Amino acid sequence: MRINLVNPNTTLSMTAKIAAAARAVAAPGTEIRAVSPAMGPVSIEGHYDEAFCVPGLLEEIAKAEAEGFEGHVIACFDDPGLDAARELARGPVVGIAEAAMHVASLVAGGFTIVTTLPRSIPAVERLVERYGFARHCRRVRAAEIPVLALEEPGSPARERLRAEIARALSEDRCEAILLGCAGMADLAEALSAEFRLPVIDGVAAATKLVEALLGLGLATSKIGAWAPPRAKPYSGAFARFAPR
Repeated sequence: MRINLVNPNTTLSMTAKIAAAARAVAAPGTEIRAVSPAMGPVSIEGHYDEAFCVPGLLEEIAKAEAEGFEGHVIACFDDPGLDAARELARGPVVGIAEAAMHVASLVAGGFTIVTTLPRSIPAVERLVERYGFARHCRRVRAAEIPVLALEEPGSPARERLRAEIARALSEDRCEAILLGCAGMADLAEALSAEFRLPVIDGVAAATKLVEALLGLGLATSKIGAWAPPRAKPYSGAFARFAPR
């Protein structure tokens, strides 16, 4: 299997971290390629960043399709561009938020999501509703961590994350924690051991779900919602993105 993992921001240290998390759980023989777009924001912290990450993300999906990759992971907890990517791809495309919620629902009666900044909470809450996990999600919390602080040695990011998880366990009646940022991918195993409950990283979850879908011989349906985009010209700077 060949899986294309796209970090929709342009911070390469985070892309390397995400790649390591995916490769750590991938089955023998699964090839993981992790990439960042050539254009876009250095981090995704709100709707504006999300909007500008999507063209570069879709470009990486299209490239990987042309190179024969069989499945894709979108490694941002906002699941940006997910529906558009599914229109482009033949094989499965899985976002890490959707994957984490599905996996959590199989191992816990309720979960809390701990994300980075408070401005991310409304977007994550909308995904919870969209994916049908409102009755499973106890709360979406923010640990007051700028995304790029997760890349800085010596930053207080890990301590703030640990403190927010402790509050979630005390106040939310949750049975699992979802890490609400791909930049937290390297922390799940240690936090699971420390807090003695499932702490779920969406990068690992999405990687295994793509493997499972490919193993079942399933591809993205091309009837209806995720049919290929209709060929038409695009204008200006977007001309090179025009569907053919």
